[in-house]
Amino acid sequence: MQVDRSTVRYRSKRPDDSDLREEIRLVAKERRRFGYRRIQVMLERKGIFMHHKKLRRIYAEEKLQVRRRGGRKRALGTRKPMVLPNGPNQRWSLDFVNDAFTDGRRFRILTVIDDFTRENIGLVADTSLSGQRVARELGQIIAERGLPNTIVSDNGTEFTSMAILKWVQDTGVDWHYIAPGEPQQNGFIESFNGKLRDECLNENLFSSISNAREVLELWQHDYNHQRPHSALENLTPLEFAETPILSEKNARLGLWLISRAFPKQQIEDFRILDVLRGTSYSLQDCGWQGNEEHSFELLYGKLLNRWEELKAEY
Repeated sequence: MQVDRSTVRYRSKRPDDSDLREEIRLVAKERRRFGYRRIQVMLERKGIFMHHKKLRRIYAEEKLQVRRRGGRKRALGTRKPMVLPNGPNQRWSLDFVNDAFTDGRRFRILTVIDDFTRENIGLVADTSLSGQRVARELGQIIAERGLPNTIVSDNGTEFTSMAILKWVQDTGVDWHYIAPGEPQQNGFIESFNGKLRDECLNENLFSSISNAREVLELWQHDYNHQRPHSALENLTPLEFAETPILSEKNARLGLWLISRAFPKQQIEDFRILDVLRGTSYSLQDCGWQGNEEHSFELLYGKLLNRWEELKAEY
């Protein structure tokens, strides 16, 4: 056959990674709608680290790929960028999600999130949710968290009712209605509703309203405390809420300083989130407020000293 013996008789020496495969299957079984990236985050929380390419190979070999569900048609046209809040409790988003019991009866879910921390602060299920009920639920949330600056919603009858208009007048909250037929203007709550339906509603059958409330309460706790959020550097919403606030300019400056203070090979060994946390503390210690009048050279000198301390700590 004119083939070298070493090639014909070669046997793969790659380990079967049975323990890793079992851990990956356990996470995928518990989180059926998680892809390999979020599975990697969950494994790292257990102290299991591996290269993402190896994880993706095992993930594919175990046939754990998430089947993409068919979605509804999306609105087309120009999408204007939203002005993001720069702190928690500044803007909330509201919407309704519909589902059905096993006997065919319908029920509704009022969803409320904080647009900055992505925390789910309200998840109310009932067979009927009027404007008065919405106002009452918002009052309970405000009693725990305080008044937001702005609330964003669509033009549904519950949100435009006299009960809500009176509640807005009494509380002084700025209630912003999106343009009719433009759900992308309320993109944060639409994204959350998609996760709620994909990971909770489509995964469970509800026999009664009490059963639905119990399941939703457990999922809400998991979403806020355990589920990694890709838009928050894979932090949970509550972890992100406790992280020092970084403006976009501060984040860019911090990343630039990392590239100047650390060798490239060493940067790859650091956890970028930990370094960003260190960046935020050093920026605050130096009094950086994003003001262009600050001397960048002076600021850089102070921050470079801080990086030397960080390198010694790491």
